[in-house]
Amino acid sequence: MIRHIVMWRLKDAPNKPANAVRIKQLLEGLRDRIPGLLKIEVGIDFSASGTSSDVVLLSEFTDAAALETYQHHPLHAQMKPEIAGMTAERRVVDHDIDTV
Repeated sequence: MIRHIVMWRLKDAPNKPANAVRIKQLLEGLRDRIPGLLKIEVGIDFSASGTSSDVVLLSEFTDAAALETYQHHPLHAQMKPEIAGMTAERRVVDHDIDTV
């Protein structure tokens, strides 16, 4: 299995909290709609520390091919511009989940 983690820092704006909720809604709306996507969880940071991100995505896929399918799936692709418009920074980690 593959774990896909994405963290975003949002642009400073009066609607920043609403933007975090919108990103959460968009991403969680993909649940059960993309083949190979086993788990999706989105969290909104409450610490607001200088080193924190504002939104985190934790997702799991059956394999690397399923992650690739997700990346290009029309439902995912259509939300990317909206999310990008709200974000100042994005960090990603993709890794194999040890099944030992």
